[in-house]
Amino acid sequence: MLYQEIYGFLESNGAGCREILSGGERFILARTHIAGKCRSIYILPAETDAGSFVEAEEKYLKRQEAKKMLSAGNEDADIITVAEDRWRSRSCIYGPRLLSHLGIFRPVYARNCEARRTDRKTAGLFLSENHSYGMSVCRYCYALYEKGNTMPSGAATFSNARKWIKDGQEIRSYEWVRYASSPGTRILGGMGKVLARFIEDIRPDDIMSYADMEWSDGKVYTKLGFIEDGEKAPVLFEISPEDWSRKAVRQRPSAPEAGNPGKLYFMNDGSRKYRLKLTGYRATSRQDRR
Repeated sequence: MLYQEIYGFLESNGAGCREILSGGERFILARTHIAGKCRSIYILPAETDAGSFVEAEEKYLKRQEAKKMLSAGNEDADIITVAEDRWRSRSCIYGPRLLSHLGIFRPVYARNCEARRTDRKTAGLFLSENHSYGMSVCRYCYALYEKGNTMPSGAATFSNARKWIKDGQEIRSYEWVRYASSPGTRILGGMGKVLARFIEDIRPDDIMSYADMEWSDGKVYTKLGFIEDGEKAPVLFEISPEDWSRKAVRQRPSAPEAGNPGKLYFMNDGSRKYRLKLTGYRATSRQDRR
């Protein structure tokens, strides 16, 4: 069972765990004490067992209510959702990522790394192995190299420019699509270093990105100067139980029992949009950005 697997993994790696009930859901409260600091996270193991679109949405709504109840009066609570299909297909990434949130990682300082442009093949291989969602469609690829190393310890991708005219000025906006470091490694200041290099090379007017609400509350973006700029709706996925692969469902049939026999469904927690404005323009509406 997913709950026991994650619980056992955390305990075997030195975390203290206990069960927390909220809104009918079972959370794992995991804690570590490292270098005099106490770190704790709440983990919600989300089993991928819905047999229809409607059931997947009901499970999503139940998770959100349980997370809301858990965070009431504790706004700084670090709450992570671990979907079963991702755990089973990408446990080599998800396990170290959970440990990293608990302070169990190899620290690398960005000042000891070089951020530089790289080719799509290098970034693609790294992200396919180290990012939860693998490689992405992109225009610009960057890698972080520790001094003296020829293999990257981190990688990031950015989109091509999306352009619009504001007050007679052409605004060039880019999306920061991916960022990941090697499993078990955290590059302290790595995101800031990659961002600074991209800005220096490309001179964008605007950069936007999304925080995955299953893992992040977006604080990492606000620390880099981004501002919150809306939310992206949850995505419904069709899951193959044979290999736990997933694909997004683009169009949902109206029938409440909709779903393909033999397939499972999962609705993720959505994402939060962040934007970094690097020129003096004011985007006053969504229409202005088109």
